Amino acid sequence: MLRIRMKPAPILIYVLFLTFAASLAVNAQQSDLATDITFFCTDWGRDVPWDEYCKRVRDAGFDGIETWAPTDIAAQEEMLNAFKKYNLAYIFLCTGSGADFNTFLATYKQRLEHAVALHPVSINSHTGKDHFDATQNEALINLADSISRASGVPIAHETHRGRFSFAAHITQEYLERLPHLRLTLDISHWCNVHESMLDDQPEAVSLALQRTDHIHARIGHPEGPQVNDPRAPEWESVVQRHLEWWDAIVAAHGEQRKPLTITTEFGPPNYLPTLPYTRQPVANQWDLNKYMLDLLKTRYEN
Repeated sequence: MLRIRMKPAPILIYVLFLTFAASLAVNAQQSDLATDITFFCTDWGRDVPWDEYCKRVRDAGFDGIETWAPTDIAAQEEMLNAFKKYNLAYIFLCTGSGADFNTFLATYKQRLEHAVALHPVSINSHTGKDHFDATQNEALINLADSISRASGVPIAHETHRGRFSFAAHITQEYLERLPHLRLTLDISHWCNVHESMLDDQPEAVSLALQRTDHIHARIGHPEGPQVNDPRAPEWESVVQRHLEWWDAIVAAHGEQRKPLTITTEFGPPNYLPTLPYTRQPVANQWDLNKYMLDLLKTRYEN
């Protein structure tokens, strides 16, 4: 009987942790614990020139843009000039490529070095592969840490399907072994991978929340990484769970006086569900990301 009574304890502790963190996040709006948050817009799905897109992003109230660092010089100059013109900060995404580990490692190193040389606020890394072994993935994480320390540019590793961080319990093992490992938390992927809202993995989720430097604010669910429309009432409980996770991160950053970055990252079709035959999106991607910006600004800003 004692074992039966004690088994739910981690879940109870996790629930209490989220409740306390949510209270701190709300109270932070009227206290010295208010968190310095910078809001970024994804350029995923962008189909207009940089100047036009950056104006739209700035007018919408975003502070910056998250995008992949271009290698073409002309494209790079166009992008950076638009960022400067509209006073937008920028985060770069980065990953490696190739059919084997050594090729991935070489391209990853090259792209990280290229990205940090352009002086972003930070880098969001799509690190490794789910089928690389732990030694290989740790080599990539340690390489990124070395480049981050040498350049002064923070590098966080995104929780993402297909990467070393594809699952909550696997990421927990890396976090426990590597104290320097910091995350971009896109917890929508884990909801999909585990086909759950992660109620049965409180320790893994709690550790991830504590080690998060950057948030991808997309709403996932047990059957997919993106709800069709977070404004729809049928997703209320799922949205609330994500807000509770983010509340915990905001509260922790406020207590530690650490700035936090958030990117609203609802994606375009086919990430955004479409109707059959016509492929008409069931919602407007821009509207969803603007809604998330307004929701989070109202929740967290003074």
